[in-house]
Amino acid sequence: MPSTSQLAMFPLGLVTYPTVGLNLHIYEERYRQLLADVQQQKMTFGIAPVLENGEMQSVGTEMQLASIEKTYDDGRLDIKTLGMRRFKVIDMQIVTPGKLYGSATVEYLDTDYEGDHDLYDVILEQIQLIFDIFKIEKKLPVNDESLNTFKLVSTAALNIEQEIELIKIDTEVNRQLYIIDHLNIFIPKAQEMEEMRKKVQMNGHFRNVIPPNLS
Repeated sequence: MPSTSQLAMFPLGLVTYPTVGLNLHIYEERYRQLLADVQQQKMTFGIAPVLENGEMQSVGTEMQLASIEKTYDDGRLDIKTLGMRRFKVIDMQIVTPGKLYGSATVEYLDTDYEGDHDLYDVILEQIQLIFDIFKIEKKLPVNDESLNTFKLVSTAALNIEQEIELIKIDTEVNRQLYIIDHLNIFIPKAQEMEEMRKKVQMNGHFRNVIPPNLS
């Protein structure tokens, strides 16, 4: 039976991933207290995504504090964190006894990172297409041993529901296939939207139209 652990919780309206960094601005008193405990006790904390309806998801990521970038006079903090491993929430306490923040009993999930090198190439080509469509000047990640699908999420045009589905997938190849299937649907829609934008932008302008040859 998988072992469980108690983890301080920092619910947010976004999805975090193992191996991926996240910068946070800490201003609420309860999370300032959490960060003080993280520093003093050298502990980690969990981020589980919360949807707009307030529903917290059952799978999240354990985070470690990487650095404190700035401390403000009023106690606010700018911090850098790094995702460590996935977890499943077994039981949630909205407020931990004696604390302002919540905690959860969690079960850590095994995560496979053995991806298919060729599938990474397919994903990177798809992402480059998105960059080209929207004229995004951004360098693509390198397809090396450090690459994984979690590091590609920010450029894969997933909505939060899709990001939640992705983090629930245990194996890297299945996560690769999930992203490829999504982009196969998203890219034609993006191309169509961009063509519509160009037509709207051209409305009222004089255009050099070449008539078709009907002979």
